[in-house]
Amino acid sequence: MNSGTPGTLAVGRVKFYGRHRGEVNSSTFSPDGQRLLTASEDGCVYGWETQSGRLLWRLGGHTGPVKFCRFSPDGRLFASTSSDCTIRLWDVAKVECLQVLKGHQRSVETVSFSPDSKQLASGGWDKRVMLWEVQSGQVLRHLVGHRDSIQSSDFAPSSDCLATGSWDSTIRMWDLRGGTGAIFHQELEGHRGNISCLCFSAFGLLVKVWDCNTGKCTDTLKGVLDVAHTCAFTPDGRLLVSGTADQARCQVHCKSPRAAQR
Repeated sequence: MNSGTPGTLAVGRVKFYGRHRGEVNSSTFSPDGQRLLTASEDGCVYGWETQSGRLLWRLGGHTGPVKFCRFSPDGRLFASTSSDCTIRLWDVAKVECLQVLKGHQRSVETVSFSPDSKQLASGGWDKRVMLWEVQSGQVLRHLVGHRDSIQSSDFAPSSDCLATGSWDSTIRMWDLRGGTGAIFHQELEGHRGNISCLCFSAFGLLVKVWDCNTGKCTDTLKGVLDVAHTCAFTPDGRLLVSGTADQARCQVHCKSPRAAQR
């Protein structure tokens, strides 16, 4: 994949990872880009070698569809969530489950590691955000306030803030510096539907591009004709990629948010 001119995306080679036995609900690359992780409706987590497309492992254990998966920033662990109300923490080197985190009452739809890989945030259909200590598997905080299912989450680069997106059409910014975590310090409004994906840029910007310091929407990126299912910033924060299913086709939109260039 490369770009010939600014604003133009040229797709070179397309690789298919096609041994799933059900719908693919989530995917994520390892920090070094060498491995791809996919979560499937068939109840398994798949690990792939990125370059060759070779299947490295197919891991069971969940008793329901796997909804989401994510590597830890240090690359040592990955987490998977399921409609069985649990989160599983896996060791990358040994390819084995280390812990099963229980506490959610309904399907767990999202999980995020803090930048130092020491904490984990999860959310789902029980409308609660749970903050976990990775090493012990203990719950550190319950963050309550969303009025509908929590579908997306991400830690700020500084680790002192967690953003969560919900079916209630809001993003909540949780201040993690306090002792209780019971009060959110920002509620971002402006979306008119489910917030299925969100991410921070290296500059602390969110998509629909939000300034996290002021809570104001600085830009609305147009060009997407249908629901945006996923999005990600490049590490330098200059480009944003969003994936949609416009007209039943998988499309990728590359944007350069004006706010990130100021």
